[in-house]
Amino acid sequence: MSATNRHAVVTLRLVCLALLWLLCGSSSRAAADVVLLLAEPYGQAAGFNPTGHVGVYLTRVCADTPTSLRRCRDGEVGAVVSRYNKVGDFDWAAVPLLPYLYGVTQAADVPVTTTPADVRALREAYRQAHLRDLIPDDVATRHQRWWQLIGAAYDRQFVAISVTTTAAQDDRLIEALNAGENRHRFNVLFRNCADFARDVINDHYYPGALGNNLIADLGVTTPKQVARALARYGRRHVDVDLTAFVIPQVPGHRPPSPRARGVLESFLRVKKYSIPLAAVQPWVPVGLAAGYLTTGRFNPHRLATHTLAPEDLERQARQGVIDLR
Repeated sequence: MSATNRHAVVTLRLVCLALLWLLCGSSSRAAADVVLLLAEPYGQAAGFNPTGHVGVYLTRVCADTPTSLRRCRDGEVGAVVSRYNKVGDFDWAAVPLLPYLYGVTQAADVPVTTTPADVRALREAYRQAHLRDLIPDDVATRHQRWWQLIGAAYDRQFVAISVTTTAAQDDRLIEALNAGENRHRFNVLFRNCADFARDVINDHYYPGALGNNLIADLGVTTPKQVARALARYGRRHVDVDLTAFVIPQVPGHRPPSPRARGVLESFLRVKKYSIPLAAVQPWVPVGLAAGYLTTGRFNPHRLATHTLAPEDLERQARQGVIDLR
C-alpha cells in the first residue's frame, strides 16, 4: 500500500472514530422526556382533599437556581418543576430530581427506612446548602410548607407518566418560564398545580393533549385528570413513546399514602362526603357514580409496568430518557 493510500485509510478511520465519539457523547441528551409525577395525597389533608399533587419532571432541563432553568449538562438528572401554594412568593420552583424526591444528591445516600426526625434533618440540611436564599431561616421556622420541595417520596408514592421531548421544545419552555413573571398565583380552582402541569404540556410540548373533565371533575383541573389525559394521548400517538412507572414511598416517615382521586371519585369514596349525601339525597350519589363511571375511571397503577428504586431511577435519569424496555 502506498503512503498516500495509507494516509487516506488513517484519515478515514479518524473521521469514523470522531463521528462515533460525537454520537455516543451526545446520546445521553439526544433524547429526553417530560414526565408527569402524580403524587398521592398524605396526612390530614388526604382525608378531605384526596386529589394529591402533580409536578413536571424534565430530564433535559435543570435548575440553574430554584426559579431559573437551563439545559442540563452531562451527568445531571433534570429537575422537577411545579406550582406551589404559599411556599415563598413565587408561582413555580424547580428542584433537581433526587433532592425533590429524597433530599439527597445521590441515590446511594437514600435511606432504606426513616423516622420523622431523619426526614426533618435531611430537608433542613438540603435547605441550608441549596435553598437558603429562597427560603431563609426566619421563613423556614415560621412556615413548613417549603418541605414540599424536598424529600417528597418520604411522604407519598408517585406514579410517573412519561413521553418524549425534543431539544427545541425544552428550549422553548426554558425561555418562556425564565422570561415570565414568577410570582404567587395559586388558586385551588383555577390555577392549581394541575393547571400548571397542563399548561406546560399543552403550551410547550403537545398542544391540546391535556384538558379538563367537565363531568368527573366538575371542570376543576386535577392531578389524576392530567395524568389520565396524557396516558390517553400517549396511547393514541405511539411516536411519543409512552412509559409509566411507580416511584415508591420510602417507609418510616408516614403511613403509606392513599390513591389520588378525582372530584366525583372523592365524593363517592370518602365516607365523610358520601354518607351524608346518601342520607340527605339518595339520588345524588347515584348521579355522581354514573358521571364517574362514564367519564372519570382511570387507574394509573395499571398503566405503570415498572417500579423504580432510587438507584434505578438515578441511572435512567442520567441517561436523559426513561427507557424501561
